[in-house]
Amino acid sequence: MRNAERQRLEAQRSGTGNWRLWGPYLSERAWGTVREDYSPHGTAWEDFSHDQARSRAYRWSEDGLAGISDDRQRLCFALSLWNGRDPILKERAFGLTGNEGNRGEDVKEFYFHRDATPSHSWLRYLYKYPQAEFPYGRLIFENRMRGRTDPPFGLLDSGVFDDGRNWDVEVTHAKAGPDEIHIRIEAANRGPEPATLHLLPTLWFRNTWSWTDGAPRPRLRAIDPPAGAAWAIRAEHPELGAYHLYGAAPAELLFTENDSNAERLWGIPNAMPYVKDGFHRRVIQGETGAVNPAREGTKAAPWYVLDVPAGEARAVDLVLSATPLPQPFACTATVSAARRSEADAFYDALLPDADAEDKRVLRQALAGMIWCKQFFHYDVARWLDGDRLPPPDGRKGGRNRSWRHLASSDIISMPDTWEYPWFAAWDLAYHCAALALVDVDFAKDQIEVLLSERFLHPNGQIPAYEWAFGDVNPPVHAMAALKVFRAERVQRGEGDTHFLHRVFHKLLLNYAWWVNRKDADGHNVFEGGFLGLDNISVFDRSQPLPPGFSLKQADATGWMAMFALNMVVMALELAAEDPDYEDIAIQIYQQFLGIANAIGGHVPGAVSLWDEEDGFFKDLIVCPDGKVSRVNVYSMVGLIPLFATEVVDRRLLERVPRFRRMLTTHKGGKFQGSYVCACPDWENDRGEHLLALVDHTMLPRILQRLLDRDQFLSDYGIRSVSRIHAEHRHLGDLPGVGQALIDYVPGESTSGLFGGNSNWRGPVWMPVNYTLVQSIEKFHRFLGDAYRVPVPCLDGRELTLKEIATLIADRLVSLYRPDGAGRRPVYCTQPNFHEDPHWRDLLLFYEYFHADTGQGLGAAHQTGWTGLLANLVMRRHRTDIPDYWRAQARSVEVVGA
Repeated sequence: MRNAERQRLEAQRSGTGNWRLWGPYLSERAWGTVREDYSPHGTAWEDFSHDQARSRAYRWSEDGLAGISDDRQRLCFALSLWNGRDPILKERAFGLTGNEGNRGEDVKEFYFHRDATPSHSWLRYLYKYPQAEFPYGRLIFENRMRGRTDPPFGLLDSGVFDDGRNWDVEVTHAKAGPDEIHIRIEAANRGPEPATLHLLPTLWFRNTWSWTDGAPRPRLRAIDPPAGAAWAIRAEHPELGAYHLYGAAPAELLFTENDSNAERLWGIPNAMPYVKDGFHRRVIQGETGAVNPAREGTKAAPWYVLDVPAGEARAVDLVLSATPLPQPFACTATVSAARRSEADAFYDALLPDADAEDKRVLRQALAGMIWCKQFFHYDVARWLDGDRLPPPDGRKGGRNRSWRHLASSDIISMPDTWEYPWFAAWDLAYHCAALALVDVDFAKDQIEVLLSERFLHPNGQIPAYEWAFGDVNPPVHAMAALKVFRAERVQRGEGDTHFLHRVFHKLLLNYAWWVNRKDADGHNVFEGGFLGLDNISVFDRSQPLPPGFSLKQADATGWMAMFALNMVVMALELAAEDPDYEDIAIQIYQQFLGIANAIGGHVPGAVSLWDEEDGFFKDLIVCPDGKVSRVNVYSMVGLIPLFATEVVDRRLLERVPRFRRMLTTHKGGKFQGSYVCACPDWENDRGEHLLALVDHTMLPRILQRLLDRDQFLSDYGIRSVSRIHAEHRHLGDLPGVGQALIDYVPGESTSGLFGGNSNWRGPVWMPVNYTLVQSIEKFHRFLGDAYRVPVPCLDGRELTLKEIATLIADRLVSLYRPDGAGRRPVYCTQPNFHEDPHWRDLLLFYEYFHADTGQGLGAAHQTGWTGLLANLVMRRHRTDIPDYWRAQARSVEVVGA
């Protein structure tokens, strides 16, 4: 059967069609970022505010609503809107800064990534725009008056959507080819009365000319329209070449320059009369002199005024094309219908037998993943040194000064297009697992970008995120590389060992960095600070303890054990073709055994991180005199050692006889006289071996806590902190810390620790839940159906490990499945999503979830790692995944023959 979207992906892979040239690469927010911060003290939110953004040219990247750009963000397209009441033109999403919100940064808009294909041949975006005046000031005031125990004040709370008084503005981008895009903007009046909408689809060049002497200025200019078009604009760029924007309906064309309004911003005369906020001044303030009557510039828009009766809609059709088109709209209807149908076929093929709700979850999750692809532009050396835009004097001694080598102008999968419009290292690793379902080549590219010499520090550290590249995130990138490698092997029938070679060598540098920098005593017990889990501990783990005290972290050590096993398996995969990799597989497995030995407390002066009495892993504080105190917290920190699990089969062991003998040497999990891990020599009926930190005797004890409703198990997944701490809060006096307590906080954080905009003290987080499900499935693969565990939440009924993994996975997906009353738990506090037919099928993918109610919390468009829901839905419906992908590969080969 023909799958046109897979054909396009194959063309991209083979280099015969650059379908990634144009994509949804325009961020929802470029203001308030580190890149645009030129303040003396690193106050990024205040240095470049939302209010400035309409008038101030961005230095590094652009933003917009429903936006697209080319892959170097030279030419951009996005929506601008005015409802006739707002004080400003709506050109970008509004939200509270990290210092304005009672929950940190918080977007205060409703927009939805409705649909997308991985080649960007079909993109669909919905923005809900109030018909009443947008409550900018009230949103700031109300949230400023609220504390951490109060819920945030949102747009729905303001009443602007009452009685359906809003515009549903839906934008679709349908590609006729890699550089010909047919755009439809449909504005539906959901209110009970006629209303007027000013619509300005805007085309502009990113400002690249203000920062370098002699840089050329590209141009936009009006030209005579061809047949069937009411107007036309020609864009000319020295690198990108020429493009043409056509409109089917008449409109007044506006032109200005994408240059800062220095007079408004800084009180100094403008170098030219036409500046970035010209459209705002023309449309809202009526300044005819704010736009260029010569109809040329670097920013252009047709100005449509749409009068729409209640309950009706009006559409505007545009075409953006590199090639001049004699009849630009001749095939618009055909192209749009075809791309939509092909998108349906693409996603239906992924889940042919699923119900409509699971198909919706998978499709919108993956659409969000695709819309979160962003152009990330940041040359740290140039940012530190300055160009025509000089930096503050103290910058060379400030943020990211040790990362001068980092230079990016890449398309990267972001956690969230507004709240986190910058890459985050461990988030990105998880993104690759979801992206590999639909575009394994792009997933591979993401891992290689992060490990390239432009990102990876010469000492081997992977950059964390732009706020502090030197922060430490969990070492999950070998896991991601292995996941993507395996996905491609299943999909295409063979793995890309060239990819594995390249990333393995880079990951060895990162592995060595961890061993040399985060194992202070050389005892294979690791430190790492907060490790992305923010406030999960009883104190700020990113800060040092008093001199002489040290923290030995169960999560850091568990992550490193997982990292080691991932690297072992990668080495074994490479050794299947090149036996020379056997040596490094042996070396790293010995390192893993050393980590297991240390976790077990079998090194001089050490205490086991495994609490035998409680059957759980816990952090330790080591005092200056060598005494050790256990931190008696039951949290995700103690579950992470379970992630260190891999299964190796006969194929991987065929060409590594010395490695195979080593497994026998450590029969029973014995290392240096102690039993430290699962028995590596134990072989199941299929000839497989289990390499794991946790053995089959420890696993049931962990699962007893994991599957208990009064401890870790919620109706919506596994809590990040056990519910037991709702009662057992006080931990007594901890050396180097003092009196300590831990609260079970299932929803928003009640603490300002790490900015207070995330919470790891109770809520459900998708990435660690997903890794937990994967780990339990690996244990099932090895131990089989005969290994059963009593499950507390089922009154002790025994389940297989696969059934336990399914129990957890189904609870995670149930966050988005409607209950019997048609209510999705994720929206339990937002009735619009249950009661209004124009909201009911719209999904927002949140950063984390209230453990007791399922309410979505944190960033509202973090499809990023919450996009792993797609993997969990696939897992439920596709037990024949290898056969399915092989059939898909054959269909592409037949059509391409």
